[in-house]
Amino acid sequence: MALFCINRYGGEEEQEEGPAAPDRARVLLERLQQQARARQLRKQKEAQPEGGDLCPGGEPERGKRKRKRESEEQPRAPGQKRLKKKGPRRLSAERAGTEGSADGSTPLEEKKENKRKSKVLQERTETDSEADIKQHENRSNFKNKSSKKKQRDEETEGAETREEENSEGAEGNQSTKEEPPLAASEEEAKPPPSSLMVLGDYDRKPVQKVQPFLPHWLAQPKLVQKCVKDNLFPIGEVPGLHPRLLKKLQVNGIESFFPVQAEVIPAILQSASNGYLLGQGGYRPRDICVSAPTGSGKTLAFVIPIVQVLLDRVVCQVRALVVLPTKELAQQVSKVFNIYTDGTGLKVVLITGQKSFAKEQEMLVQKKVTGYCSLADIIVATPGRLTDHISQTPGFNLTQLRFLIIDEADRMIDDMHQNCLNQIVKAAFRVENDSGSNMLFQRTKPGPVTAASSCYPQIPLQKLLFSATLTQDPEKLQQLDLFQPRLFTSVYSEKKTLGDGTETDQDTNKKYTLPEGLSQCYVPCDLNSKPLLLLHFMLTMKFTRVLCFTNSREASHRLFLLVRAFGGVPVAEFSSLLPPNERQRTIKEFEQGKIQLLISTDATARGIDVKAVNYVINYDAPQFIRTYIHRVGRTARAGKVGVAFSLVLRIQERRFLRMLKDAGIQDIKKHPVKGNSLKPLVQRYEEALCNLEKTVKNERAQKRA
Repeated sequence: MALFCINRYGGEEEQEEGPAAPDRARVLLERLQQQARARQLRKQKEAQPEGGDLCPGGEPERGKRKRKRESEEQPRAPGQKRLKKKGPRRLSAERAGTEGSADGSTPLEEKKENKRKSKVLQERTETDSEADIKQHENRSNFKNKSSKKKQRDEETEGAETREEENSEGAEGNQSTKEEPPLAASEEEAKPPPSSLMVLGDYDRKPVQKVQPFLPHWLAQPKLVQKCVKDNLFPIGEVPGLHPRLLKKLQVNGIESFFPVQAEVIPAILQSASNGYLLGQGGYRPRDICVSAPTGSGKTLAFVIPIVQVLLDRVVCQVRALVVLPTKELAQQVSKVFNIYTDGTGLKVVLITGQKSFAKEQEMLVQKKVTGYCSLADIIVATPGRLTDHISQTPGFNLTQLRFLIIDEADRMIDDMHQNCLNQIVKAAFRVENDSGSNMLFQRTKPGPVTAASSCYPQIPLQKLLFSATLTQDPEKLQQLDLFQPRLFTSVYSEKKTLGDGTETDQDTNKKYTLPEGLSQCYVPCDLNSKPLLLLHFMLTMKFTRVLCFTNSREASHRLFLLVRAFGGVPVAEFSSLLPPNERQRTIKEFEQGKIQLLISTDATARGIDVKAVNYVINYDAPQFIRTYIHRVGRTARAGKVGVAFSLVLRIQERRFLRMLKDAGIQDIKKHPVKGNSLKPLVQRYEEALCNLEKTVKNERAQKRA
């Protein structure tokens, strides 16, 4: 209680320093002593033994007298005597004393006992008060020492405050002598305002955003120019390129490399400058990751250096393995390899499941008297079929594998295709004991370089990752177990010079890059008007070579039937429901211009190079940003121009724009279409809907039969 009073009455005085500090302490001490005496009197009266004569109501007369005495007595101020009233109460007390108390004790003994108890209580109270005052003085001295500079600036204000307090203290002492003891209780009930600061409180500070910590190779990559047309690199100036490949490039009409090709091809060639065998000393090339927009030439960036490195091979073994997520993309990459390996003796084998399993086994290995021998130098495969051959094809091994290429690496990392990549790496480090020739170049798992690990030459396993939306999540990339990787990327902020000559970062939030010549628009619409909008673009706006994307195979098929029933638009569908031969024929007719509208699922969104796509229409808005990046990347490829439209429901508009904004895509324009422009198509559209209903019923009946 004493400490509470000190903090309460001394809150403003703790911040002052000067010659009046002892006076303030003396005034404070007098106040505390006065309050202590008042408390002492209350405790003394409560501690008196109960008993005495009983009143008619049954209450002891002494307790009654005690309460009455408490209401009449006043706490005395320093130097003031206690005032008592003589009257009937005193006479009754004296009479009670002569008669004796009810418990047999004499009034003299009671007086001595009460004096002894009051003395003990007074000593305890004064001791507590003195200890609290000393503690308060120590705290105030400590605070005064630590805040001298602040108090010097407030000396003038402090002097005025002290004068007011002294005058208030004098008035308080005078009123104590004149007024009844209720003044003390009022003073306790209404204390003066205090500037007490709560210790241990927290200041409100703005929450700092934690920046992600990236490894060095992700934080400081090799930057690749974004603009394709302005940064073409002549093929003759690429260092180390083989003359035979230069001639092949010129025959195919390639005179210049794109920026990503000009950076990645020399890097891969340099990593294999000593040949594809690992020399003594534990040499191992660094893995390479490439993140570049769709249509920037990533396929040729790994085809050319791999073919050149394997030109001097003597024994046919699986030296390069390309893993792709879809059959169409695998066919496309296989065609490019066949073009540049023609006449070199290198053998390229495609494994996608389009042929029977036994036929693919015959293409991969051949059994001779001495054992199995490989028939493939380069394998292009999809994950599922590849794992089947690793586990079920006798004689098929990857112990001589030199290059592991993972195209569309972000999808491969997310799906991991039943741990396909781990099975490939495990097969590459499998120990072969059937022949001594294999033991000579036996590959051991990477580890510390020791004398034992450097005794024999080894074939290193170098991983090459390519994607337009390569993840920068170190936790996901760690699954690939990359060795000192290098990153080539076109995702970076550009410097923009302002009018005052300063430079600022532009596109700092970009996570992905889109083709340079791509224009993006979105059309807010209702669900019922989406087919009419597509027909409006094809018939009224005269769009040609349009690639339209839906989110499911069923939606793609129904939209194809509806447009075909409407008439006037050469249309075809493309999905995994169609056989491979029909899909190839459809893409060829689209590239030739026989088909103006190709309705597809995301089967064509990943890496497939469909030539001469002028427009991309997202009939169903994509749910993920990477799906959007790959869809719109089917146009404006190789430095050309293209337009992408997205039909977005009004309920989806906010989420769609936020998704693009979070990815750093802010140059998309709103392209509203008025309802009046769709009215001429309504009558034919309703007729097409009736025909669609009949067609769907017939198809369901055929499936049941």
